[in-house]
Amino acid sequence: MLLLRNASVRLLFAGQALYWSCSLIGITLTSLVGLQLAPSNVLATLPLALLVMGNLLAVQPLSLFMQRHGRRPGLMLGAGSGVVGGLICALGVGIGDFALFCLGALPIGAYQASAMYYRFAALEAVDEQQKGRATACVIGGGVVAALIAPSLALWSRSALSTPYMGAYLMIAALAALGLLLVSQLREGAAPAPGKPGLAAMRELLARPLVRAAIATTAIGHGLMILVMNATPLAMSFCGFDVATSAGVIQWHMLGMFLPAFVAGPLVDRLGSRRVAVLGGSILLASAVVALLGLSHTHFLISSFLLGLGWNLALIAGTTLLAEGHVAGERGQAQGLMELVNGSVAACASFASGALITGLGWAAINMGVLPLVAIALLMLLPARRSAVAV
Repeated sequence: MLLLRNASVRLLFAGQALYWSCSLIGITLTSLVGLQLAPSNVLATLPLALLVMGNLLAVQPLSLFMQRHGRRPGLMLGAGSGVVGGLICALGVGIGDFALFCLGALPIGAYQASAMYYRFAALEAVDEQQKGRATACVIGGGVVAALIAPSLALWSRSALSTPYMGAYLMIAALAALGLLLVSQLREGAAPAPGKPGLAAMRELLARPLVRAAIATTAIGHGLMILVMNATPLAMSFCGFDVATSAGVIQWHMLGMFLPAFVAGPLVDRLGSRRVAVLGGSILLASAVVALLGLSHTHFLISSFLLGLGWNLALIAGTTLLAEGHVAGERGQAQGLMELVNGSVAACASFASGALITGLGWAAINMGVLPLVAIALLMLLPARRSAVAV
């Protein structure tokens, strides 16, 4: 198995597990801390919004930094930001300072941005025939987080006399361990950067293959964030309690990560485009199941399929992007993909609450259908235009 044979893939798998553990602890507790510290309930989700902003501000500069200086320094910089952010948030909780707590969310967002490049680093650690499996193995690190992060969140929130402070110290500790791991990555020579700035982006977006790859990941990621965030609210409107909703979200998380170990070999065997079509089809099936009923079973199956479709779309889109640029364009191409992914995810995150309360659960799932159709149609004219070296 590639995960066992390749040292870089093993390190990146472990680093991904640590990052997603930090992320899930934050997702579970940050809004609750915001509600406790904020001067107004309206500002309770501001720290999460600032985390998203930190991601968007860091994603492109990090990619260009790694293009010039190599993968290892950039990933170490990102993990170090997670350490700093966790410590600032813990201090904010400890002294009851909402502004300081919000400030700590920004560098945690930079850590999130760097972790999104782990799967690209895996592509560079293997040969052409193993790229799908390498990407999938790294994304599969989230399985570990899905299993351990809920327990870590519950334990760490009350580990110290000040509630929740221990959780952010836990985030800092996990990020520090991630920093130690990525510092052990073998660093190859960074390829010479290509054209800078907007000219390079326009050239990349002129290629149907690059557009299709970015549309596949962005639409898959955006829809996953939109529907996942709306699911607990929809279930509460249907009379389900928090524990039942949490169980559905846990199955969603397993759907996001567990199939990665199958998706990778599928990409290597069938090709990125076919797996992207399969991922889009599963996203459509998720929406159809959600529209068929409002029982616990409907929510559970729909959420699991949503995670599975996201997984296939992300892996297929990532490997498809690698076919559409040369090594000198790596920083611009990968940064562009993550910038679009992050922007779409931010819009979906902010919109989900308003959409579920204003339009309803059925309307959200109806909206999935045309968006997935757009992604599938964009795959039709895509052709292999260049191979990264």
